[in-house]
Amino acid sequence: MNLLALSWKNLLSKPLSLLLSLVLFALGVGLISLLLLVNRQLEEKFEKNLAGINLVIGAKGSPLQLILSSMYHIDAPTGNIPIQEIRPFINPRHPFIKTAVPLSLGDSYKGYRIVGTNSDFFKVYGAETGQGKMFEKTMEAVVGANAAKALDLKIGDTFFSAHGLQDDLEMTHDHASFRITGILKPTGSAADQLILTATQSIWAVHEHEAAHQQEDHSNELDIQRPLSDFPEKAITALLLQFKGRNIQTLNMQRSINENTNLQAATPAIEITRLYSLMGIGADALRWLALIIIAVSGLSIFISLYASLKERRYELALMRTMGASPFRLFALIVLEGLLLSALGYLIGIALSHGGMQILAGFLQDTYRYTFTGKVFLKEELFLLFGAIAVGFAAAVIPALQASNTDIHETLAER
Repeated sequence: MNLLALSWKNLLSKPLSLLLSLVLFALGVGLISLLLLVNRQLEEKFEKNLAGINLVIGAKGSPLQLILSSMYHIDAPTGNIPIQEIRPFINPRHPFIKTAVPLSLGDSYKGYRIVGTNSDFFKVYGAETGQGKMFEKTMEAVVGANAAKALDLKIGDTFFSAHGLQDDLEMTHDHASFRITGILKPTGSAADQLILTATQSIWAVHEHEAAHQQEDHSNELDIQRPLSDFPEKAITALLLQFKGRNIQTLNMQRSINENTNLQAATPAIEITRLYSLMGIGADALRWLALIIIAVSGLSIFISLYASLKERRYELALMRTMGASPFRLFALIVLEGLLLSALGYLIGIALSHGGMQILAGFLQDTYRYTFTGKVFLKEELFLLFGAIAVGFAAAVIPALQASNTDIHETLAER
């Protein structure tokens, strides 16, 4: 019987000890792996949705809420802001602002958010149609790839929006329907789970103007007209890209917050703040996982060390049959490595399975796509760490086994 088979047979001879060591090791590895998966995919989502936006302007309230609602679409808006108050920022001749993307939020369809905006939104997020065309007039809409798939929407389909961000039939705007003109290619950004239409469409729905407009083809809400032509209207937020960095752009946020009824927030700052808040919990879980792995390593050590007393006669017989001290050393080390490798595999299976289950929950709650079907290079480093723990736990028992005194052990029998 070769060493590997013999090591595995020795482990199976103590099933309860084997189970305890495997459970502890798998929990530690699985928790660290799950943290790596969640952290990596969250970072990708956050980075992708920053989209080069330098400043977000909205209603007074929480700056983090403003960023999450207007850029990540995972929180309620802070309120609306009058066009009259943001006219300087949507002026195409503004000396410091390259792009100003308006957002009108607050409506949804079957839980998927409807966003009123303009063509600059698609440029900022690198979105383009995979099917159909962009909206060209009020009550036309394009749908993100994930939303179209989940809602089974196709070109030419019509639907009624609902007031609010939940699927509430009692809040449906049933006086005017949207018509799908395009479906976007996947972008990996928030655009994938949004239904996008012209800002004027949102105004039309809320002011019961769509039916009238369709009848007389009035140009009152022509989407080709600049928003500054509608000073009496309001939007929810404004995403700004600067032409460059200078003292004026650096002071713009403070100036807006101190001198206007508006609120300005810098996405990078708020997301860094969110990371710091999340980091405390993640660090605590990471330390807990490391402690569990350390305890599992101690469990392996105790199990192997305790088994030596019962196996001394067996080891002595192996020596009399020609086994070298190194062979005995390798036998015990292999047991430690087998335990750690098997614990690692079970832990990885648990983490990726758990991530896939969590992905379904996140998809239903936040409309973001996560997956457990990806493997990170950090998980390879985690394997090396797991093997190192198994070796470290086995090396002392292995040294003791290799130094077994044949004559003394056999004489005891």
